[in-house]
Amino acid sequence: MDIKPKGVFCAALTPLDADLAPDHAVFVKHCRHLLSEGCDGIALLGTTGEANSFSASERKALIESVVRAGIAPSKLLPGTGVPALTETVELTRHALSLGVTTVVMLPPFYYKDITEEGLYASYSEVIQRVADPNLKVVLYHIPQMSHQPIPHAVIARLRAAYPDVIVGIKDSSGDFANMTAMIEKFPGFSVLAGADPLLLPLLKKGGAGCITATSNLVARELAYVFRHYNDGDAALEAAQNRIIKARERASMFPQIASLKTLLAQETGHAGWRRLRPPLLPLSQENADKLLATGLVKEQV
Repeated sequence: MDIKPKGVFCAALTPLDADLAPDHAVFVKHCRHLLSEGCDGIALLGTTGEANSFSASERKALIESVVRAGIAPSKLLPGTGVPALTETVELTRHALSLGVTTVVMLPPFYYKDITEEGLYASYSEVIQRVADPNLKVVLYHIPQMSHQPIPHAVIARLRAAYPDVIVGIKDSSGDFANMTAMIEKFPGFSVLAGADPLLLPLLKKGGAGCITATSNLVARELAYVFRHYNDGDAALEAAQNRIIKARERASMFPQIASLKTLLAQETGHAGWRRLRPPLLPLSQENADKLLATGLVKEQV
C-alpha cells in the first residue's frame, strides 16, 4: 500500500507585517524556498505558524494567497482544527474549495478530560458535515499543547468508520514508542514525526516522514535524510548531525521566537522576528546569545 502523505513537510513559520498581520508576500517567498530546498509540502497554519493567534478570515486569506501565487494545493497541508466544531468544518471546506485535499486537524482542545466517545464524535461530526470525498485528514497529536491526546482506540475507530479519510497522524509528543506502536498497529497509516531528529529513526521503523519546525532552517538536510535513510554513509550521518544541532539551537529559548530570529538572520529580513501576542520576540540579549552560537550551513 502506498502510504500518503509521505515525505518532509515544513511546519512553516508565519511572517508578520508591522501591524502584526500575516505578511502574504514574504510567506509565499518562504514557501517557494522550502519547496526548492526539497520539502515535499508545506504544513501551514500549525503550532509553529501561530495559527491559533489568527482569525478564521486571516487563515483563509493566507491559504488563498499561496494558491493564487501558483503553489500547488496538493503541496499544502493546512491546519484546520479549532475548538468550535462548525469553524473546523468551515476552515476545512474552504481549504478543499481551493484544491487542497489533505488537512492537519487538532482535536477540540479547550475542554479537558473529554471522553474517547466525545473525541470520536467531534472528528466524526466534522467529517460528516464536510461531506467531501476528496477530504484526507492527518490527526494532530500534540498533548503538551492541546492537553488532549489522541488514543489508539479512537484512531482505530475513526479508521474503521472513515478509512479513506483518516490517513495519518502528526505525532509531536516526542514519544517514539507511541509512533512505532502506531506503525505496527495501523498498516497503511501515515505516521509523521513532529520532531526533526526523529525522522531518521522513524523512517527505519516504517514511518512516512515528518512535519517539523526546524525544517524552516534545515529543509535540505531533512530531505536528504528522507531520500537516503537506508544509505548509512557519512553524508547521511553529517546531515543528521546538522539536523540535531539545529534543533538543539532552536530550543535554547522559546522555539518559535528562536526560529524566527534565526530565519531573520538567514534571510536578512528583520520582520521575521515579529510574533503576535501573547507570544513575544526574543529579548535582544537572548537573540544575541542565540545568534552567537552559530551553525555552519553545509550542502548535502
